[in-house]
Amino acid sequence: MIRNINFVSKFKKANFISIIIFVLSIILIFFKGLNYGIDFKGGTLIELRTETSIDTSLIRESLRTMNLGDVNVKKFGKKGDYLIKVEQKNSNNSSLIPEIKKTLSDYLNTEVDFRRVENVGPKVSSELLQSSVIAITLALAAMLFYIWVRFEWQFSVGSIIALFHDVTITLGIFSLLSLEINLSIIAAVLTIVGYSMNDTVVIYDRIRENLLKYNKISISDIANLSINETLARTIITSVTTLLALFSIYILGGEILRGFSFAMILGVIIGTYSSIFVASPILKFFKVSYKTLEKEEEKIVP
Repeated sequence: MIRNINFVSKFKKANFISIIIFVLSIILIFFKGLNYGIDFKGGTLIELRTETSIDTSLIRESLRTMNLGDVNVKKFGKKGDYLIKVEQKNSNNSSLIPEIKKTLSDYLNTEVDFRRVENVGPKVSSELLQSSVIAITLALAAMLFYIWVRFEWQFSVGSIIALFHDVTITLGIFSLLSLEINLSIIAAVLTIVGYSMNDTVVIYDRIRENLLKYNKISISDIANLSINETLARTIITSVTTLLALFSIYILGGEILRGFSFAMILGVIIGTYSSIFVASPILKFFKVSYKTLEKEEEKIVP
């Protein structure tokens, strides 16, 4: 069922809000920074289980006696489970883990079980960060090339601006809330890029189709018509995806919480940007039927 919502009339207000949030996100990322996890900072991650529930401050105090650098302790999962993150200044000391275990056992006067230990050195963490940046950059470049070939350059510019909008605001929210950035978050960002692009392409494809069909109608009316025609598909896809993501966020445990939260943000922001960021770009460039004529001449012999 085609609705008749006047999205074009809301473009200016939505763009103003988007620019403000985008700029604030950049300011947060550059000045407040991102809370990089063990994957990118290097150090040791320990999943600890004790027989009885212990105050996290006691665990933190016992580790400070070892001069390990920054130590972060928080409750994790079930009662008696804790997640410890240690900066680990001396990453080459193979006896460090047994020393930490002995120190905790003696200080807390209880048996401790290390259920998981992950160690990432400074060189590896630096390479992982560099690889993550390259992966995101290559993904954006590949999307740019695909849209350029599939549509016209105006569509390509619009889609890439929408993608930068989605990724930057998502990272800005992570910076604002001081949420940890690890490899799973990078995976979420790459998934957001794909999801947002898919949503944008659906609307762009309908806009292109309607431009060829109604060659005397302005791009504003074409955009409005196309968004309304694809609105049901957009809403159904977003809602069903969000239902799955909220289930993972609530029931998936601490390990999947960051990933699912990033995905939830990405789906919401991506759905918004495909309508209120990508589409107005075509209006700005005054795309019309004449813009498509050259390509149609190449396709039709």
